[in-house]
Amino acid sequence: MKNINEQKDNLLSIMKSISNQFGDKCEVVLHDFSKGYENSVTAIENGHVTNRKVGSSITNLGLEYSEHDGDEMGIYNYTSTTKDGKILRSSTALLRDDEGKLIGSLCINFDITDFVLAENAIRSMTRSQDNRQMNEVFVQDVNELFEHYIEECIQLIGKPITLMTKDEKIKAIKYLDSKGVFSITKSGDRICDLFGISKFTLYKYLDEIRK
Repeated sequence: MKNINEQKDNLLSIMKSISNQFGDKCEVVLHDFSKGYENSVTAIENGHVTNRKVGSSITNLGLEYSEHDGDEMGIYNYTSTTKDGKILRSSTALLRDDEGKLIGSLCINFDITDFVLAENAIRSMTRSQDNRQMNEVFVQDVNELFEHYIEECIQLIGKPITLMTKDEKIKAIKYLDSKGVFSITKSGDRICDLFGISKFTLYKYLDEIRK
């Protein structure tokens, strides 16, 4: 491509396709730098998004890139805010001639303001007051809850109950006690069976733990 005019019809067709696909919140702009930076906008779809028209000037970002030598093909998926407060998600394709000289750009500016407001509203409804993430376990009966805490014990100690030392068993029982497991009916009997200890030993451990 030697200049923008050489491919302008194709570029205009692409612009029309993009604007029709994404609707009136999607601005598509073609800049032709041969017209000078002051009047670089040579075609535009949905110009109401940024309040621009044919003959408008280049943006600060476009000006900065126009002064850089290099082979960048574009700047993609960035956000910016217009003077009237619209939040835009944008991408800019840099157009170069056959010798690699920057001769223009094709820019897409999508107004995502409504989406951001909706996202904020949804977030405010789905987060807790103090924004804490709690690991709550929902079970059908207390037996599942008991088994859940036994599994957590095993993970805490890092080995099966049958391989735990006395001190490790005390640590595990302390954890179970801190979680209120002994409030579950007959949990003491089940813990004695699992840990291979007598009720006397269990109560002895609990006395030591609760001192």
